[in-house]
Amino acid sequence: MEHEPELSLKAGSFTESVIREMTRLNLALHGPEKAVNFAQGFPDFPPSPEIVEAAHQALDAGYHQYATTWGAPQLRQAIARKQSQAWDTEIDPDRQVTVTCGATESMMAAMLAAVDPRDEVVIFEPFYENYGPDCILSGATPRYVTLHAPDWRIDPQELRRAFTKKTRAIVVNTPHNPTGKVFSEDELLLISDLCREHGAIAITDEIYEHLVYEGRHLSLATLPGMAERTITISGASKTYSVTGWRIGWLIAPAGLTAGIRKVHDFLTVGAAHPLQVAVAQALEFPPSFYDALLEEYRERRDAMVAGLRAAGFDPVEPKGAYYVMAGFESLGWDDDVALAKHLIEQVAVATVPGSSFFHDPALGRHHLRFSFPKRMETIARGLNNLRSLERPRSPTIGACDAPSPG
Repeated sequence: MEHEPELSLKAGSFTESVIREMTRLNLALHGPEKAVNFAQGFPDFPPSPEIVEAAHQALDAGYHQYATTWGAPQLRQAIARKQSQAWDTEIDPDRQVTVTCGATESMMAAMLAAVDPRDEVVIFEPFYENYGPDCILSGATPRYVTLHAPDWRIDPQELRRAFTKKTRAIVVNTPHNPTGKVFSEDELLLISDLCREHGAIAITDEIYEHLVYEGRHLSLATLPGMAERTITISGASKTYSVTGWRIGWLIAPAGLTAGIRKVHDFLTVGAAHPLQVAVAQALEFPPSFYDALLEEYRERRDAMVAGLRAAGFDPVEPKGAYYVMAGFESLGWDDDVALAKHLIEQVAVATVPGSSFFHDPALGRHHLRFSFPKRMETIARGLNNLRSLERPRSPTIGACDAPSPG
């Protein structure tokens, strides 16, 4: 008797993306004209005409073949110039910068290059859902440290206990997805102290670096003793509203960069050449571009937070990024997955269950994540739909019947 092939233990140990599942369910049920996507973090408005024109120019100029595997020279040089100015230190485009197929590939390449099987990686939760699978695919064991609501604070003792003799790396995402937390200087100093004490590497996801509404963005790599042990990840997707272009990058010490480039080569060979050339031009945009970007997103954030409160949710105002975590117990629900599916079915609004951002789903069971990189009219339409949500007849809804996203 023949048996169907089985998945590897790695592939069988995590679920598909809940974020993208919610998007698909909403589109399948309501179609693109009616469905409102507050689940997946991509804009429903076009990028700046200048970056689109830059892509046209790159195509016309004949950039149709492979770029240098670790990135087109003009893009690596532009990244190095921009980051050298931001960090007030010299970044070498030839020895420290690697261009990847989005920040998502950057994280996977960093993990595979820096982490060995049976190592431990410290991850804050709630977390962007890729980090756990990245650890598993690398053969490492994630060690989770909770960010405590409502202000998503770190408990220093919990963080210290998470570092052991097996700790190889810590993942730091600031500004943070899904909470909008911006890590403070004191928090980053604590992390840097622990990394240096335990000989650990910091892998920082800074893709939302230009979206900080309160406080300031601080790169861990700029703190004393951290430049030689930090892999900094960013990319074009969020800042330039081109999530489909898949242009990301890493900045790391030369020794780590050599390993990252080897892994990157065998993962994807390289990112799209003409789009790399276009992003190189975008990195030369003046400060006014970033000022306008931030003010537009601040308006969206304020509208989303106010609208969620008016609809009966309990949102935590984000200090950065473009997501809102919102409680919903006052609406009479006690299960995030059940409510997320109800919102899709009844009011055509896709959100993300909070439980999908925790290794223990129970920790996120009373939150939904709302994404707001949308036109103001889209935000208004989605919030209006939410205000029409009917309260449940009983105080709790189907917690035991709702499937867990894992």
